[in-house]
Amino acid sequence: MRTLVTAWHPNGSRTVSVVEHMETFAPPALAATGVRRAFGHVQAVVNATLSVQPGSVTALIGPNGCGKTTLMLMLAGLLKPDAGEITVQGHSPAIEPKLTRTSVGWMPDVLGTWDSLTCVETLETFGRAYGLSQADARAGAFSLLERVHLADLAAQPARVLSRGQKQRLSLARALVNDPPVLILDEPASGLDPRSRVELRDLVRQLGAEGKAVLISSHVLSELDEMVDDAVFMSRGSTLGEAADAEVARAKTRWRVVAVDGDVAGALATLGRDFTPEADANAAVVSIADDADAANVLAGLALAGVRVARIAPVGSALEQAYLTMEAERR
Repeated sequence: MRTLVTAWHPNGSRTVSVVEHMETFAPPALAATGVRRAFGHVQAVVNATLSVQPGSVTALIGPNGCGKTTLMLMLAGLLKPDAGEITVQGHSPAIEPKLTRTSVGWMPDVLGTWDSLTCVETLETFGRAYGLSQADARAGAFSLLERVHLADLAAQPARVLSRGQKQRLSLARALVNDPPVLILDEPASGLDPRSRVELRDLVRQLGAEGKAVLISSHVLSELDEMVDDAVFMSRGSTLGEAADAEVARAKTRWRVVAVDGDVAGALATLGRDFTPEADANAAVVSIADDADAANVLAGLALAGVRVARIAPVGSALEQAYLTMEAERR
């Protein structure tokens, strides 16, 4: 059996390889097929299908009100779908709710806290709820606070934390049971720039450790730097192959800015697919990968064009999102 595997790289390039499979294969760590959920007459999720493999980070992208949080709640086992199938580590939450819930770390967009508990007590309480001994729960709590850079606030009540600090405590809470699956709803909300960089690095580390991570965020440029795949939602439905194709197209768009020289003429001579910009010394050109970019740069230099910059046009996820006809609410 052969499968096409697509890899997105930090430099914006995309490679596709053919992988030969033996008869056995690893199922997705998290999967949903044809999932639906309504609240009265409001159909929050109409038709959602996705899968997240172990060791990968997948973005869930869509406008406000498109059903992302409702879908995440169902995937976390906190909300029952009206129809469709969900599996966590190959098990159904409907049949084995305890097993699947202990396999998932859930981070909501807003952290609920107990006013009387400190940060370490909050994590220790959740550790005990997952069956850890008091000693293991407490040791794990301090270790997690170190990992999310809250160790100096371990003895402080959670109510005094800033919005960004509460987000970091919420992420630590999602990791208390060392779950193989993580579902993170807007984890970067309220974080300062340094904390955003640290979150990005931590999410990549979690993926490298073998965890399957599903993450939603409206900061698409940051998602570009941390995810392996993306699922787009609109009006309660996942968009599937159309969105994948749009992301792939967006990743081929590079902007060339020259100091002087006939950029458009040189690109036309090279036979490149390009769009001139208002600035006569700039154009957006279709480029397959880094090697192709080097070829374009060499061709422009031979044509007497002095290039100042050549780089992908912003965030591919952001370009794809803006191009697709998604609703605004």
